[in-house]
Amino acid sequence: MNFNLMGLIRAAILNGTPLLFGTSGEILTEKAGNLNLGVEGLMYMGGAFGLCGAYVYGNIMGDAASGVVAVIISLICSFIAGAIGSLIFSFLTITLRANQNVTGLALTIFGTGVGQFMGELMRIRAGGNVAVSNALKNAFANSFFPQAMQDIPVIGPLLFSYNVFVYLGVIMVIAMWFFMTKTRKGLYLRSVGESPATADSAGINVEKYKYLATIIGGGISAIGGMVYTMTIAGTVWNHTALSGEGWVAVALVIFCLWKPLNSLWGSALFGGLLILYLRLPIPFIPTQIYKVVPYIATAVVLVLVSMRQRREDQPPAALGQAYFREER
Repeated sequence: MNFNLMGLIRAAILNGTPLLFGTSGEILTEKAGNLNLGVEGLMYMGGAFGLCGAYVYGNIMGDAASGVVAVIISLICSFIAGAIGSLIFSFLTITLRANQNVTGLALTIFGTGVGQFMGELMRIRAGGNVAVSNALKNAFANSFFPQAMQDIPVIGPLLFSYNVFVYLGVIMVIAMWFFMTKTRKGLYLRSVGESPATADSAGINVEKYKYLATIIGGGISAIGGMVYTMTIAGTVWNHTALSGEGWVAVALVIFCLWKPLNSLWGSALFGGLLILYLRLPIPFIPTQIYKVVPYIATAVVLVLVSMRQRREDQPPAALGQAYFREER
């Protein structure tokens, strides 16, 4: 059996990039005290609308279509789809104070249905598989670095051979970490998640921060669905391709201890675990066992965190709790 460590690392990073966006978006949401279990639905919506944007643009422009423009359109379409889904969630849980767990599960069903409806509608109108042209596909899947940089031994494949979303994800996570830990607005956001009553007493607009964090976080998570569809799934709509990615992202939030920077290595680790059965098959271990390893790892981390009782490793104190100003 041949084992290619370099190939496994690259595959882990590429497969972990959709999780990086899904996890980072949910971390931002949960830092404001909102528990959105609808990440699976948001990623479905992001995948369908992101593909739809690039597909429609490619059909309109034909041979004149630009790969850069197609990528930007897909990013915008997927973000808006996720933001709208999260806006519905925010209105129900923040304004109407509905149960966040139930609403999140409802959003999963709603988002999955909307995504599959849009995907099947595109497929029917296209008369077959919905896929963009090879030129646009290369803009999503290939590296934008010169081939000479990619061919550098060891360093080239590890640093310069990925699609644009890998580097965009790294930049996004670093910016999110800087915002949360080094800015006053980030401190306000975290205070809302820890103690909304205290934040409200200090003059911080609790609803504003909850709405913005949830909507922006949902949009970022939806981008993860688009990245999966446009890279791993080969820019072809498959209504079963995204199944489970959102739930893995939710589990990864716990694994990363609600810290954005941890999602960089955590997403790569989970990405590797998800495709390990393809890269390192062991005859006597069923594929299904391989696929539950990320969830087992999350459960182990959760138990260890509970035992250590370190405050910095715990979830936001007000996570999942509706805020009633009248009870302050």
